Amino acid sequence: MKVTLSFEETSSSDVSIMVDVLRASSTITAALDKFSQIIPCFTPEEAFELKEKTGGVIAGERKGAKVEGFDIGNSPNVIKEFETDKDTLILTTSNGTRILENMNSKVLIGCMNNAKAVADASVELASEHIDVVMAGVWGKFAIEDFLAAGEIINEIEKVCRDCEISEYAKSAILASRNDELVKEAFYESTSGNKLTGLGYKEDIGYCLEKNSTTNVGRYEKNIILNI
Repeated sequence: MKVTLSFEETSSSDVSIMVDVLRASSTITAALDKFSQIIPCFTPEEAFELKEKTGGVIAGERKGAKVEGFDIGNSPNVIKEFETDKDTLILTTSNGTRILENMNSKVLIGCMNNAKAVADASVELASEHIDVVMAGVWGKFAIEDFLAAGEIINEIEKVCRDCEISEYAKSAILASRNDELVKEAFYESTSGNKLTGLGYKEDIGYCLEKNSTTNVGRYEKNIILNI
């Protein structure tokens, strides 16, 4: 089985893992503790329409900041503390939800928090090709997604000894092996600096936690459910 690493668009029609670690994929993974389904959408206007139809909670950001009129922003820590009796979360983000739209494979949501769980799930689901897809930031490479992808691919390699791992994917594994350097890179990244400036520094620490949950979201028919 092949294991590859891609940017923005998947190269697999089999299994893809979307990684937007700061913060969409981390927020989605956290939200699965509280909501039975998550509906990703692609504009704030669509989110408001879905709220009218479903009565769900609307969450999301643009340029890291909560969208005006939304119930909450795109923060795993805020999601954890948010009190609601609603079972549907509607989420729109600048990058992670945007790239889900064009994925035509079995799509899982991956981050540092569920690296082992999403790796195990991908190996179980795949028949020939797992592609880990970095969301990046508006068309630009994001170091934190590369490092989180490396953590996930490292976990895939542990359970798939005969996998053919691309050199790009292997480079992500190597880059992610030093925890202190990974932590430094997260905080000093473009996204990390933006989140710190917006008052979300604690989210970075949350998103760095390895294997803190077994939640794995699967995106199918425009809805994310916990597998």
